[in-house]
Amino acid sequence: MSAARHHGHSAARHRRASHGLGAVTIIVLLVGMAAMAAAVLRLGQQGATAMQQDTQGLRAGVAARSGIEWGLYQAFKGSWTSCSNASQTLDLSADSGMRVLVSCDSRLYNEGESAPGSAATVRLFTIDAIACNSSACPDPGAATQQGYVERRRQVQAVN
Repeated sequence: MSAARHHGHSAARHRRASHGLGAVTIIVLLVGMAAMAAAVLRLGQQGATAMQQDTQGLRAGVAARSGIEWGLYQAFKGSWTSCSNASQTLDLSADSGMRVLVSCDSRLYNEGESAPGSAATVRLFTIDAIACNSSACPDPGAATQQGYVERRRQVQAVN
């Protein structure tokens, strides 16, 4: 009988120990799942920020290309036909949130002859466009801040 009584106490102790072990396991699982959920949330936020930066970068690139096209038009058909350190800021903030500083410089070069003994003169235009999402481009003060984007394009053309 004492063996049966000893066996009964052992089974009761085993049941109490397994109840304690189950509670600890559940707590560990809940803490682990909470940590995983926090990590997933943080990764999602970082992904959204990166995607927003990419979108702003694309907008700045398109704005800089638009500035180049506008500058080429001004150089060939507009008011910059003999530009020398001319510049103008295009405000595209209503459409894209960007501003573009477009500058032009030109130089005359002799290239071959237009007739025997007469030099052929060509004008080389350098059009530079800097687009950014700040009030002035380029903006060194904003360049170190999160969310600032800037793109630059340059082209040379002969008239």
